[in-house]
Amino acid sequence: MKIQTKVNLILVIVFIGGILISGTVLSNILEQQAENEVTSKAIILMEIANSVRNYTNDRVFPLLLPRLDTQQEFIPESIPTYSTREVFEYFRKNEEYANFLYKDATLNPLNLRDQADDFEADIVQKFRQNSGLQNLSGFRTLSGEKLFYTARPFEIKKQTCLSCHSTPEAAPKSQIATYGREHGYGWKLNNIVATQIVYLPSDKIFKSATQAFFVSIGILVVIFTAIATMMNLLLKKIVLQRIKKIATVAEQVSIGDMDANFGKQEKDEIGVLAEAINRMKYSLEIAINMLNNNKKI
Repeated sequence: MKIQTKVNLILVIVFIGGILISGTVLSNILEQQAENEVTSKAIILMEIANSVRNYTNDRVFPLLLPRLDTQQEFIPESIPTYSTREVFEYFRKNEEYANFLYKDATLNPLNLRDQADDFEADIVQKFRQNSGLQNLSGFRTLSGEKLFYTARPFEIKKQTCLSCHSTPEAAPKSQIATYGREHGYGWKLNNIVATQIVYLPSDKIFKSATQAFFVSIGILVVIFTAIATMMNLLLKKIVLQRIKKIATVAEQVSIGDMDANFGKQEKDEIGVLAEAINRMKYSLEIAINMLNNNKKI
């Protein structure tokens, strides 16, 4: 096997090993980065939802409250959670956020549409057990689809929320007529009653990470190819051509051509080798001359 082939083989082995190691690390980093990006977007969406909730609670609900007590038909737009959900559906018309899903997953909701499932109820309990826990994120499978979720605790911080959720007696009459008296009551101030949770299909995260991964690997391949090409050119010019010339001169000397010369050599290892062979050539030439002289005598 030639030196150039051996060097290229070593380069390929090093490159493959490097790709396997760096690819694994890079894949994990890109996936984590994609998850962090989605989590950041989800938190922004929750803040927008909270802004809508606060506006509805502070401005809309007081205006509609008199009508809620006199009308038989309940006005759902007066409820912050309803307004939040509807506004989010409008927001999802933005292509960038079309795949995001939002839910106020509640343990004891007024509208059963907001009922927390077992997975979401477990998240609420985690927030209740750890008051310092601000958010959770991870993966779950729902209806056969793997979803990435970001969740934050939903705590009752305003007394006005209890006007509809403390007791059936304190709730507006139209609310009782619409939703009944069995659920959605018994909430207390400063209690965590739900979790704000945003879902995104995991394939959207993995797709982004996979695209970034292949782009990065492609760049590494291009860089490796350029480095390998450059190394081969340098190896050929600095090492192989000079060694080949030394071998040619040595072969000429071996058949008696003492005029063969290496030419000017650089002061490196190959140059030292050429000088050593050159001295050996002179020594051989002297020895041959002495031998010829002895024969004449």
